Order: sequence, then C-alpha cells, then structure tokens
Amino acid sequence: MAESAMQNREARMMLAALSEPNDIITGTLVAHVGATATVELVTTGDRLPNGVDPAEGELWRRRLAPRLNPGQLERIRADMERHDLRLLTPDDVDWPGELQQLGAGAPIALWLKGNPSLLASPLPGRVTVVGARASTSYGDHVATELVSDLAAQGRVVISGGAYGIDGAAHRAATATSPGSTVAILASGLDRAYPAGNEQLFDRIAETGGLIVSELPPGATPTRWRFQQRNRILAVLSGATVVVEAGHRSASLSVAGQAHSLGRPVGAVPGPVTSAASAGCHRLIQEGVASLVTDAQDVTDLLDSTSGFSGDRIFAYSPTRRFDRAGPGLVL
Repeated sequence: MAESAMQNREARMMLAALSEPNDIITGTLVAHVGATATVELVTTGDRLPNGVDPAEGELWRRRLAPRLNPGQLERIRADMERHDLRLLTPDDVDWPGELQQLGAGAPIALWLKGNPSLLASPLPGRVTVVGARASTSYGDHVATELVSDLAAQGRVVISGGAYGIDGAAHRAATATSPGSTVAILASGLDRAYPAGNEQLFDRIAETGGLIVSELPPGATPTRWRFQQRNRILAVLSGATVVVEAGHRSASLSVAGQAHSLGRPVGAVPGPVTSAASAGCHRLIQEGVASLVTDAQDVTDLLDSTSGFSGDRIFAYSPTRRFDRAGPGLVL
C-alpha cells in the first residue's frame, strides 16, 4: 500500500531522529522502499532490498533500533509548536532541489525557522561565506565589507552560525539587507549553538532571514554533525567563499565539498605571515579556489553558475574520512 503524505512526513521525522546526518543506508532505503517502510525495517527482521549490503544493513538496525522511544514524534511536534518551527520534506514545494545532488546522503528532512523562500532563489543568487571561528580583526573586517556589498546586490548569504567569520557574515547581511541571510546549524533549532549567538539567530529569523537544520528539536551538536553540516553549506549555494582559514580549518571541508560538486570556490588572501590565512593560501595555491579581493570577484564566480544544471552528484562514501579537493589537498 502506498504511503500517505502524512505517513511519509511522520516517517521522515522519525528517521531524522534515529539516523545521523548523511546516513547512506537510511538514504538508500528511503529511495528504494519509502520512508514508512524504512522505519518498519528498523525493528523487523525482513530482508533488506538489493543494493544494501546485508552486514551493513544489520549494523544499521543495531544502531537505530535502540534510539526508538515511545512518544518521540509527539515530543518533536510539541517542540516544533513551542519554538515556531516548520518541517520541510522533499514533497514540499519549498524543498531545495539542489539537495538531490547529495544522492543517498541528502537530508531526510529539514527544520526551518523564518522565511523559506530564501532557498527558492536562483542558485547564482546564493553564496556561502565561511571562515575561521577564531578570526582576526582583518578577517572580520573583510567578511563584513564583502558580505555587505553582496547583500546590497540582493544576494542571499549562507553560513554556519558559528563564532568568527560566520557570525560576522550573518551580522553584516542582516544589517545591510534584513532577510538576506541563512544560518545552517548542526543542532536542533530549539538549542542555539553556539549559545552566545542565540540573539543573532533570533534577529535573523525575526528580520526575514532563515535558520535551518536537518536535525530535529532536541538534537545536540557533535563533531560528526558539524562535519556533515558542511555538505549542506556547500550544496545550497552557487559559490563558496572562504574569508579566513587556518591550515586545518573546518572551512576547508566546505570548500572541498563545493569543489566536488563542481561549484566555484573563492578564497580571500591574507598576510603571508598570518597562520589564520594559511588555509586560504593553500586553496588558491592548489587551484581549488580563485583569489577573491572584493564583491565583484564573488559576483563573477556566482555568475559563472548561471547555466549550472545540477546534474553532478556528490558521491560520499561513509568509509572515507577525508575528501580530496584538488591535487595534494586533503580536507
């Protein structure tokens, strides 16, 4: 029997609560048998469809089954109502089509607070700006100037809501053009993380911006969830710009995944003596990123995606710990 729209939404809520982001087994099963049947497969001994390795499938069951809790859906719904959150699934008209490029690793569902139409703008109208959490005054200044100019052009600025460059980008976009920024979080939207940015998140949502997470209310941030959040930052924009990043900055992962998706990447150079810009210099040196000095450079990157078809699929293997973004650059 075909699942109803309501059954599908409830099943996706449940799977998002049970699975970790980018769970390839969950994504594969949903694509093959639907969300409702996938939830049933968690607790039954039924044979898994072809395309799922039996051993990996059994490990998947053992991982998800203990997370089932009575009243889980009711708790999520109550939290959504309490915090004015909206659930988005691939069946909804506002679902961002670019997410299909993530294949089986695409989010099961999204929780939103704010204006969902920001993700419906043409791809060249959206740019991801990321960088160091421990940013310097130079990085904050460049991020503010760059984002202010982009927001004034009507571009939507996407970032990760963290301290440092992320926060500077969100604040600059909101100050220049309220309703022009999207924060992608690695926790449930009822739990502001970092807590010090709670007022910033409230201001984004209240002024017409958008807060997004693939995790249900109540979910706490983890290292894995931060890593997987990066793929969403990369796929939702026409280009990714790294303003400031150290040699091992997580921002390099966003750049690497954008590069894997065929999206242009830009990096802002810094003083050659600054360790905080070593990652940006490396991206440029390796040929992964174009040099960015002002908003016009970013606009040129975005305009180059005007004919982007979105056919390129980002193939992510759960057994790989790192993604290679160009010769010699391991992220």
